[in-house]
Amino acid sequence: MANRPANAGAHSAGPQPGMPQGTQQGLPPGPAVAPPPVHHQDFPRSRTAAAAQAAAQAATPATPAFQIVAWLPYVIVLAGTAAGLLVASQGSQYTGRGAAGVGAALLVAALARLALPPRYAGLLASRSKAQDVAGFAVLGAAVLAVAASLP
Repeated sequence: MANRPANAGAHSAGPQPGMPQGTQQGLPPGPAVAPPPVHHQDFPRSRTAAAAQAAAQAATPATPAFQIVAWLPYVIVLAGTAAGLLVASQGSQYTGRGAAGVGAALLVAALARLALPPRYAGLLASRSKAQDVAGFAVLGAAVLAVAASLP
């Protein structure tokens, strides 16, 4: 469409019903040429990344005990965050303590993501290890700073 002028008329919109292929623009009828295929499935992935991902999936055990261990750090961080929010909801005098609990839980998430291998980090691993640790640490420190400023 980018090659067509804006006022080209109806014949520039593509093949018209009932007309032989190639006669719309004064070309003789002939075999239709298909556009080249477009592959979107593995767009930005390189061969080394695909091989590393396949090796990681093959090395990951699928036992129920492994699944429990992989969920454990996430459940601990989630429980700490929920406890901090529960304390903060008890009243304005406990808001600072509750916010400190949430900040501490986020710092625990940063430490867990830093210490654990990716297969045991579970849902704490969503990006690269450096991005996850930096994100949890910055957010945890920010929440702790807010908690320290509260009365």
